[in-house]
Amino acid sequence: FQVWVARVNWFLFLLVGCHDKAVLLYEYVGKRVVDLQHTEVPDTYRGRGIAKHLAKAALDFVVEEDLKAHLTCWYIQKYVKENPLPQYLERLQS
Repeated sequence: FQVWVARVNWFLFLLVGCHDKAVLLYEYVGKRVVDLQHTEVPDTYRGRGIAKHLAKAALDFVVEEDLKAHLTCWYIQKYVKENPLPQYLERLQS
């Protein structure tokens, strides 16, 4: 899978072989703070690890851009608990 990052209020993830897309919505809530708000995967593609790719891409984006992240999305909260990497944890904002 390949993840494309749109820098205006969402991450865009294109699914292979079709026109469906999964998205991770985010919003800047401060100068260097993003709120990772919601992941959405089409029903026919759920359970294939697509949301995990979105979560990783979002958190890697936060690290690469040296941002802080607020995790509104329950799935990203779960991803961080299952993958408690120091580079992710140090960028979380409550």
